[in-house]
Amino acid sequence: MLGITDLPTYVLGTVLIVLLPGPNSLYTLSVAARRGVRTAYRAALGVFLGDTVLMTASAAGVAGLLTANAVLFGIVKYAGAGYLAWIALGMARTARSMWRSRGAEPVAMATAADEVADAEQPFRRALVISLLNPKAILFFISFFVQFVDPGYAHPALSFLALGAIAQVFSFCYLTLLIFGGTYLAGQFRRRKRLAAGLTSGAAALFLGFAAKLSMSSAG
Repeated sequence: MLGITDLPTYVLGTVLIVLLPGPNSLYTLSVAARRGVRTAYRAALGVFLGDTVLMTASAAGVAGLLTANAVLFGIVKYAGAGYLAWIALGMARTARSMWRSRGAEPVAMATAADEVADAEQPFRRALVISLLNPKAILFFISFFVQFVDPGYAHPALSFLALGAIAQVFSFCYLTLLIFGGTYLAGQFRRRKRLAAGLTSGAAALFLGFAAKLSMSSAG
């Protein structure tokens, strides 16, 4: 069907891949916990758009270009790592503010949170997080190509169908994270130390993502 081979194996592999924690899902969960369902879906849309661009780029052969050009791969790689590190530092500053304001009045804390939220722009940030990851492009092409029939006359349709399947599973997973994040938001409002601690943990994870990406290779 549409030049796709071994569809059940692809579906199983996609589910497992989507469930792996990464900066996209972690950021969406963070937005849901801090700002609610509607804003979290804006972040999710940024993830969807970024993944769609990467899938399209993979199908167009950008992965091969990055693999062949070490300088280009390095530029994109370190740009992505630097942005993830910048996100981590922002989360660390937010966590520090939470620790300092544990005894503040709820209205004052909500006002401060709203000011930070207005400047955050979750859709744009999630989009950039998704796009600045050359390993994702290489992953998409190396994974998708295993399930495309080389004899099929329209391989672009095969990539489109595979990408659509992946996005459906991604949407379902992010939806679970978003509604789980709103539950966490209620816990955060009651337990300021928990909020500060988990925000610190998220910052540490983003630093880990940045370090992992900076040490990755194209091959």
